[in-house]
Amino acid sequence: MTILSSLKRLFSRHVSGGELEELAKKFHGVFQYDFENEALLLEALVHRSYLRTPEGAELNSYERLEFLGDSVLGLIVAEQLYLLFPEYSEGELTKLKALLVNETSLAKIGGEAGLGEIVRLSPDEERSGGRQRASIIADCFEAALGAIYLDSSIETARDVVKRLIISRVDEVQADKSQVNYKGQLLEFLQSHGEAVPQYIVVDETGPDHCKIFSVAIRFHGETVGVGEGASKKEAEQKAACEGLQTLRSRFSS
Repeated sequence: MTILSSLKRLFSRHVSGGELEELAKKFHGVFQYDFENEALLLEALVHRSYLRTPEGAELNSYERLEFLGDSVLGLIVAEQLYLLFPEYSEGELTKLKALLVNETSLAKIGGEAGLGEIVRLSPDEERSGGRQRASIIADCFEAALGAIYLDSSIETARDVVKRLIISRVDEVQADKSQVNYKGQLLEFLQSHGEAVPQYIVVDETGPDHCKIFSVAIRFHGETVGVGEGASKKEAEQKAACEGLQTLRSRFSS
């Protein structure tokens, strides 16, 4: 079953034929896979909010496929990194795996496949910016991978993961924005016998679909770093980066 014919069923009343062809090209251009079981593909593209609409009342959301796809993804990435980097320790492999399969990385690939454009959302979720939300696009990517695994085999899923994710190892390792400053700060403090720092959301501004979070990091009751971001995770990472610089300077003096 071609991607285009499947999308026609999903979008028959929502999107024009020309737009469907472009969406199908984007999806197939990234995943390079046509489904035998069309229902699996369609389930992978249904957000839970859509179940509250009249059209989605009889459908299933992608959450079960996401659960499966997350495990399939984790297994394949762990296997490939184990084979590619025999000199890496368990800790180094864990860090690299986390960089490859984090929300930002998966949302980037899912965005290239047009998943944000074709996932079925409720009108409220769509108005609140759901089509651009990284968490939804990343979850949808995992659901699509789970669907491919069920529709075909672990070998097919492995080919997809190797081409879309493992091929980006060098790029991800060179991307400084992917550095896990929270993890580095925790390791630094543990190496000095210190306690875990506290992350506190000190401010939230903007509408629900475009919030800016401000997070402070507290160490022994003192603020050692502050960060802002479009998500709590981003703000925490920026606060941790500042806190790490502050504490490294303090401990070295």
